[in-house]
Amino acid sequence: MRFLSQRKRFKDLSQQEILALAISSEEDDARIYRGYAESLRPAYPASARTFDAMAAEEDAHRAQLIDLHEQRFGPTIPLIRREHVAGYFNRRPVWLIENLGLERIREEAASMERDAERFYLNATKHITDSATRRLLGDLAAAEARHGTLARDLADSHLNKSIRTEENAAAHRQFILTWVQPGLAGLMDGSVSTLAPIFATAFATHDTWTTFLVGVAASVGAGISMGFTEAASDDGELSGRGSPVKRGAASGVMTTLGGLGHALPYLIADFWTATGLAIFIVFFELWAIAWIQNRYMQTPFFRAAFQVVLGGALVLAAGILIGSG
Repeated sequence: MRFLSQRKRFKDLSQQEILALAISSEEDDARIYRGYAESLRPAYPASARTFDAMAAEEDAHRAQLIDLHEQRFGPTIPLIRREHVAGYFNRRPVWLIENLGLERIREEAASMERDAERFYLNATKHITDSATRRLLGDLAAAEARHGTLARDLADSHLNKSIRTEENAAAHRQFILTWVQPGLAGLMDGSVSTLAPIFATAFATHDTWTTFLVGVAASVGAGISMGFTEAASDDGELSGRGSPVKRGAASGVMTTLGGLGHALPYLIADFWTATGLAIFIVFFELWAIAWIQNRYMQTPFFRAAFQVVLGGALVLAAGILIGSG
C-alpha cells in the first residue's frame, strides 16, 4: 500500500506531466515493437519489417510531442513513466509475448494501440491549451487507425503467399517445440507407468500404496523425460526451439500421463479405484491417438490401433505380474 500511495492519479497530473507521460509511453512502445522485430527477424523477416515500421510510427509521434513540449514548457521534460501513475495501462513483458508466438505478438500490438488511443482521449479532457488538445486528438485518431495498423502494414509488407508461409512456419514451430515433446511425454507417462502401478495394485490390493507408487513413478518419469528432452538438442541446428520449453512440455505431460491413472487409487475401495483407473487409461490412449491424428497427420485408426494395442499389452503385463 505504501508503494501505491506514492503513485500519482492521472487526474492529478499537470498538463506538462501528461505530455511527458505521452512522450515516455511512445518511447516505450517503439522499443517494444523493435524488440518484436528483432525476435521475429530470423524466422519471419516480413513480419519483422512490419514491426520496424510500427516502431518508426511511434518515433514520429514522440518527436511531435517533444516539439510541442519545447514550445509550451521548454526543453526539460519531467521524468514520469507509466509505472508512476496509478491505474495507467501496463505493458506485458516482451519475453512473455515472444514466447507465445507470431499471432500472439500481432494481437498484443493491436491491444497496445487500443490502450494508447484511450490514453490520448482521456488526456484531451485534462488539457486546456488548444494546440495540445489538437495534437492529442490527432494522436488518438492515429492510434485508432493503428488498431488496424498492424494489419495495414502487414498488408503492405506481407502478401498472401508470405503470410501463408509465415503462418505455416509458426504452426510447424509450435508442433516442434510443444506438440512433439508433449506428445512423447504423454505417451511415455501414460504407457510406461501402467506396469508398475497395476502390478502394485494387484500384488498388494492396497490402494494407498498403489497411489504412492503411481505418484513416484509419474513424477520420476516426468523429471527424467524433461531433462532428457532438454539435454538432447539445443534447438540451434534442428530448429526445434528452446530446450527449456521442450523439456517443460515433455516433463509436465509425462507426469500428467502417469497421474491420470494413479489418482483413482485415492479411492479406498480397490475394485472401484481399479475400474476407474482402467477407464482413464483407455481415455488417455484415445487422447494420444487424437493428438497424433490432429497434429502429426497420422491416420486416426492406425494411431488408435498402435497406441491402444501397445497400452493394453503393458496394462495386461502389469496385471499378470502383480497377480503372479
